[in-house]
Amino acid sequence: MKRLTAGLALAGVLAFNPVIGHAELGDQTLKPGMYHEDVKELQQVLDDKGYFGYSETTTYYGEYTTDAVKKFQADNGITVNGIAGEETFEALGIESNESNIVEVAKKYEGTPYQWGGETPEEGFDCSGYLNYIFDEAENKDLPRTVKDIYAEGTKAESPAVGDIVFFDIEGNGPSHAGLYIGSGEFIHASSTEGVKISEIGSSYWKDKYIGAKSY
Repeated sequence: MKRLTAGLALAGVLAFNPVIGHAELGDQTLKPGMYHEDVKELQQVLDDKGYFGYSETTTYYGEYTTDAVKKFQADNGITVNGIAGEETFEALGIESNESNIVEVAKKYEGTPYQWGGETPEEGFDCSGYLNYIFDEAENKDLPRTVKDIYAEGTKAESPAVGDIVFFDIEGNGPSHAGLYIGSGEFIHASSTEGVKISEIGSSYWKDKYIGAKSY
């Protein structure tokens, strides 16, 4: 029941709060409807510049944030759309540093599964695949097992592109993981089909989903 509830909750989050990106402010486009720690940082920057008038900062990109972004964009000659993208971040003085991890991850789509595998040549298991793409794209070393990766990450309220999504296959904790690539999809090393893209909300995965973490 716990995993079913998590799956249903995720479906609601993905339907109403689409998000992309992860890590530091400026590495993802922020849009109305999102829930993310980056939104809180954006609100603080806008507040420091006199544009965000709400009484407190939150992780929700709602009406107050949208209006503040629009006002800033109008004052700085930027297309007024309420979306905080590269041009808006640049005007705010925030360096855009978008990761190419999704591009890297997709390069290895179709690589066969291999238990204990850590390279494209020998094949990947799920944690070996994540280790390989994070090292290539971000020069970041992850723990070698899914359970240790799960223990080390920072919990995300909802999955963002570049986050790792986790699944409990056998009912005893995190045992499978993949990279969230947006639109409810993740790429992972499947034990039956190798590196492939799957939908979190599919009949197989939705009840096994246990959360997402940022690294």
